Amino acid sequence: MPLPRRRFLCLTIAAAAISGFTATALALDYPSRPVRIVEGFGAGSAPDLLSRLTAQWLSERLGQPFIVENRPGAGSNIAAQTVVAAPADGYTLLTCLTANSINASLYDNLDFDFRRDIAPVAGMIVFPMVLLVNPSFPATNLAEFIAYAKANPGKINVASPGIGTPMHLSIELLKMMAGIDIVHVPYRGPAPAMTDLVAGQVQAFVVTVPTALGNIRAGKVRPLAVTSVKRADVLPDVPSIGESLPGFAAVSWSGTCAPRATPPAIIATLSSNITSGFADPQFKAKIKDIGGEAVPTPAQAFGKFITEETDKWAKVIKFAHVKAQ
Repeated sequence: MPLPRRRFLCLTIAAAAISGFTATALALDYPSRPVRIVEGFGAGSAPDLLSRLTAQWLSERLGQPFIVENRPGAGSNIAAQTVVAAPADGYTLLTCLTANSINASLYDNLDFDFRRDIAPVAGMIVFPMVLLVNPSFPATNLAEFIAYAKANPGKINVASPGIGTPMHLSIELLKMMAGIDIVHVPYRGPAPAMTDLVAGQVQAFVVTVPTALGNIRAGKVRPLAVTSVKRADVLPDVPSIGESLPGFAAVSWSGTCAPRATPPAIIATLSSNITSGFADPQFKAKIKDIGGEAVPTPAQAFGKFITEETDKWAKVIKFAHVKAQ
């Protein structure tokens, strides 16, 4: 027999209240068991190291083990898919990266929508990149590099660690904003690209600052500009590209995300603890030691940043006709 409308509404409201109460109770008890942080580039990578620093901090603060799980492959898409498909209970988190914002447009057949299916928790750890040239190259600053490129279209070979990486798309962004014709040369990782730059097989290379520091200090390569909005602390004499091209900004970043429907109270608990870690002098010093910068960014602001990054790289990918390989 059908329920009277008033009774049906009362039962619906009661069910919603019980559901909300249960979610709040679970959040107040969070975490009551180990939490896994999934990262997509494998043991020993920068995302792995950053995940482990975050995991150690959260374990100490929240009284449960936070365990890093490596799920490398497909440019971090395997890790993202793992978290998207996980229960939205706060016990599976993702180390989200620049790659996730790029992959949203780079891949045509993903089984998930990064912005729709992932909830931002907190960020960020930022690594600036740097445009390097061989010391014999006839440019000592970015203005001269751009002038040379315009006078010699298609004659400058610029290396990156691979197609679709933040370094590659930084090159394409530079081409788009400066109006220059330079040739992107993808490598399988930064090591062979750096070897060829030092040997003069390519004229330029975009790579993260930490990867470049040793060769910069040894005088084997010349830094022309960093890609971040401001100058890098470890390279204070190297200008940013934005000083010559206003609005240019490209960094390699990471943060923490969760499945979309994760209870807000759990997101808030994680966000407050992660951002307090990123503001901690000892934590910040550890990040600085490896060439990065900890930028405390709570969930809402981090979500806004991810949206801006995803939109920016979508325009660059369309401009450059970049396809995943």
